[in-house]
Amino acid sequence: MAENVKGTAARIRSQSGQAGRLRLHQLEVAFVISVQAGLAAALAWSIGHDVLGNPSPVFAPSAAVGTIVAALGQRARRTAELLLGVGLGIATTDFLLKLLGTGFWQTGVIVGAAILATLVLFGSSGAAVGQAGGTAVLLATLAPAQKDLEVPRIVEATVGAVVGLVVVALLLPINPMRILDRDAAPIYQCLAGQLREVSAALATRDQQRAVRALDTLRGMGPDLDRMHQALSGAEEVVSLAPARWRRRQDVERFARATVYMERVIEHSRGLARRSAMALQYNERIPSDLSVGVGHLADAVELLRGEHRAGRPTARTHQKIREAVQKAGRARALGVSDFGDAVVTQLRTAASDLLRATGCDPTSANEEVRSAMRDGEESVQAGGAPE
Repeated sequence: MAENVKGTAARIRSQSGQAGRLRLHQLEVAFVISVQAGLAAALAWSIGHDVLGNPSPVFAPSAAVGTIVAALGQRARRTAELLLGVGLGIATTDFLLKLLGTGFWQTGVIVGAAILATLVLFGSSGAAVGQAGGTAVLLATLAPAQKDLEVPRIVEATVGAVVGLVVVALLLPINPMRILDRDAAPIYQCLAGQLREVSAALATRDQQRAVRALDTLRGMGPDLDRMHQALSGAEEVVSLAPARWRRRQDVERFARATVYMERVIEHSRGLARRSAMALQYNERIPSDLSVGVGHLADAVELLRGEHRAGRPTARTHQKIREAVQKAGRARALGVSDFGDAVVTQLRTAASDLLRATGCDPTSANEEVRSAMRDGEESVQAGGAPE
């Protein structure tokens, strides 16, 4: 009972810490974006006022801010959508104004038609639809009093969008690896932590502990979504910002690792599920199997550290090999159906974790098979279980 209370308290503290770190990251990102938006708006206004000669340059700062506040990884696309929306709004409004004239009902028809045309042609893109509708409102209501608004509107929108991209690409580019590490950290920490929980569950024969670990692993979807968004943003930064081009290979390596890490998470869910079943049916669990799962957790943490530091992944390789060797010993010592399934899941997870380090599939599979043989042969040679 006391152990359960301590375990619950530890999980609550861990979750609170993760929530606090996530909130801090969100505040830091919000601060950077707000500075970028302010700088872009000021520069766009200055260009619209001093270069284009508009005494009240509204469109340029609006377009600049619209580009900045787009989600990371979507700014280039957002800029294209913004300009397409402006162009479509102008074309639709010009045609209908000549056909219908001006008035309250004409304004409603024109705005509705501009939005409908944008939705039909470009789908539900918020940037394109918003710009088409806003342009239609502006031209339909101001056209009677002010002529020739179309060209200034599209010129200022273009200037603002370009200024927004320049700010995020040249003046204040975000560190892509900082983005990736912060959003990947909760995933690596959770995966390693829950593998340790499964290891402890096998060692103490606590089936409910394995079930709780499985539930936590199943709830990693929001963290994975955030990591995908961060990866998209990092790829955008290293594509647009010359100052970050040297990190392109690091981002590409991270992207390749992410594909395999998602597979490792899925295999870890299977490992936790089959561990719970083995414990439920009171199967024999050699201590080496618990140790092997713990080594796999160590390998996950090592991989994150070596990727973050840009170091070779030799320590991760060695720890993965140790995990598989322990699984081989467990199989040689004797496991039942679900225990054997745990060994298989550990092997599969280890293979994908090796691929996340940069190994090709053939080399990863061969290394896992070699480590399994070493583990099995150590038992056959008379090695005592650790």
